[in-house]
Amino acid sequence: MEENDENEIKNFIKVWISAFISLTYCYFIPMKIPKGKFRFLSILPVLYLFTFILPFKLTTISLGGGTAFFLTWLANFNLILFSIDKGPLSSSSNPPISYSKFISTSCLPIKLKNPSSNPPKKNQSQLQTTTTTNLAIKGLILGLLTIIYEHKQIIHQNLMLVYYCCYLYLCLELLLAIVAAMVSKLLKLDLEPQFNEPFLSASLQDFWGHRWNLMVPNILKPTVYDPVRYVSVAVIGRRWAPLPATLSTFLVSGLMHELIFFYFGRVYPTWEVTCFFLLQGICVALEILVKKLANGKWRLHPVISRPLTVGFVLVTAVWLFFPQVVRFNGIDRVSNEVAAVVGFFKEAGTTLKWLKLLVFNV
Repeated sequence: MEENDENEIKNFIKVWISAFISLTYCYFIPMKIPKGKFRFLSILPVLYLFTFILPFKLTTISLGGGTAFFLTWLANFNLILFSIDKGPLSSSSNPPISYSKFISTSCLPIKLKNPSSNPPKKNQSQLQTTTTTNLAIKGLILGLLTIIYEHKQIIHQNLMLVYYCCYLYLCLELLLAIVAAMVSKLLKLDLEPQFNEPFLSASLQDFWGHRWNLMVPNILKPTVYDPVRYVSVAVIGRRWAPLPATLSTFLVSGLMHELIFFYFGRVYPTWEVTCFFLLQGICVALEILVKKLANGKWRLHPVISRPLTVGFVLVTAVWLFFPQVVRFNGIDRVSNEVAAVVGFFKEAGTTLKWLKLLVFNV
């Protein structure tokens, strides 16, 4: 392992120790302060630390990317909700939230499953087996895509952009599934899945709200959508209030993605990513508008709506989202980082094998 890799791992450990200390402070100090501006002021240094200090300690996408998403996005937004005693960290929950749940739900991409939504016990093992099989298949596909990437020079540039879409989806789903599985095993919690087969989406509302990276809508709904909708009701009425709320939610999502990408590549934004999410928001708002005008009397068959939905997301992502990823050489860097990890474990396995041989020969 190279010196830079060792320094990155050391920094990664230091960053997460700092994060756990900060969240421990939030559990024992601001928790005792009444909700409102004083509790918000008490967590303000933590918000600053998670946004402007810790993400810049890491330079790799593999370690720095996940850390930025977990701390800058999830933890910060959850702590903002916590300051007004809302969200999963609410101090008024019954029973009171435990320390372990406070730490895990504040910064990890997990959502506790509603007990009423659990399938019968006889079906739970079958469902778990199906989920594990699906993830294993997707892991194999990701491995195949990694092999294909070695021959990228003979693949057309536009096809490579589509390749990036598939690669991103599989990487995200597997990463979040691994984190959720570890937390579930350690804390004995039933957790909601973070992806719900987005390639089966029958509309953009379905894709962004119910199938793709569900931690994002789960955190943006109470922090952005609900407050904007509440204000909009007084201005334009309850019927049309979801439209500005939807646009505001996608705008914030775009800005947060720009920030995360800045952490990745230290490259200043060109705002294409924000435009991508604004375009998605406009189209989702149009969907809402058409559905309200049609009163549910007209709907495309899933055979038509599913490829249209997924195709629209793919085409617009290739046009606006992935150019920024290419600009900071994201896929190359991730591939090199994965190769370095695989090489490290291979080297460690070989060393262990020789040690065993030496021991038994002696």
